[in-house]
Amino acid sequence: MKTLVLGGYGNFGARICRALAQDPLIELLVAGRDAQRAQTFADALGGSARGVAIDIAAHDFPRALAALGVGLVIHTAGPFQAQGYAVARAAARAGAHYIDLADGRRFVCDFPAALQDSFAAAGRVAITGASTVPALSSAVIEHLSEGWQALHAIDICIAPAQTAPRGRATLAAVLSYCGKPIDIWRDGTWTQAPGWATPTHVRFKRLQPRIGALCDIPDLELFPARYRVRDTVMFRAALEVGATQRAFAGIAALHRAGLLPRPERLAGLLDRVSALADPFGTALGGMVARIDGLDAYGRPACRAWHIATDDDHGPEIPCMATILLARRFATGEALMPGAYTAAGQLQLNAFAPEFAKWGMVTDVEDEPRPC
Repeated sequence: MKTLVLGGYGNFGARICRALAQDPLIELLVAGRDAQRAQTFADALGGSARGVAIDIAAHDFPRALAALGVGLVIHTAGPFQAQGYAVARAAARAGAHYIDLADGRRFVCDFPAALQDSFAAAGRVAITGASTVPALSSAVIEHLSEGWQALHAIDICIAPAQTAPRGRATLAAVLSYCGKPIDIWRDGTWTQAPGWATPTHVRFKRLQPRIGALCDIPDLELFPARYRVRDTVMFRAALEVGATQRAFAGIAALHRAGLLPRPERLAGLLDRVSALADPFGTALGGMVARIDGLDAYGRPACRAWHIATDDDHGPEIPCMATILLARRFATGEALMPGAYTAAGQLQLNAFAPEFAKWGMVTDVEDEPRPC
């Protein structure tokens, strides 16, 4: 399958390209605005990979995409919080399948309704959110709750390593909701809380405890209905250096006070200065997901899944679902034509070889209640 990776030499695109370049079922096109950078990176990959220049913001992007004759478009050029669906629609018109790494809440949650007709008519499949959320997070929740009678609460926290590559687009996405009101399912009703404010302590199996703060991601909206959660769905991010976490809380406070209308404009500055905190952190990151509810016997229970990743390999995790789905498309295995979120598209055991490849360690534990 001829596969085009948009943003192919970027932070996440490059990782996906490295994983797919040697697959005999995939003809890889590394795409970006800079033809020379795309080709140089493609040459370094070996195999049949080649670079192409294409700009998703150009007026002739749909025509340029159609001319390439690709079977699959992988969109990694975030942040997605401020994007529409032009790239996905162009893929449908070009007769290609589509996968993206979006974690923008509105982008992911509104995607199926907006694009179902386009991809169904084209006889192709589009999947959004093929990243840590909601692809991996949903796989974890379904693994933990298998056989359970009821879910009362879901609490997830990601914990990036301080020294892992960050990227301006990732920071812009994070800052876009810093201090802004976020709709959350809490105590059985919809309410609001500010993003990145009021950090709270989070426990991990193989990491030191950290303080984590609310992030606006698709799971907050998808999971209450998908898993019939009675009480609460929470998602936090916990930075390794506490001072950095508190700095984000300070930015959130400034925004709420009306003194910083657009925090995302600080992305470039924070990307440049964030390395100053590296001596106080490590290359160890991870994630934890906890569920509370009634187990298969109707007994109150709490269960947690942990992953720890060393050597700054954490950024590989957001790429894994896209890699797995791309390989599935290349073998001819696909869903019914249409547009879907990545929630429930992959089982947790499908990720196991990828975790092992990067030396990542996972644990599942029954914990004392309350979680």
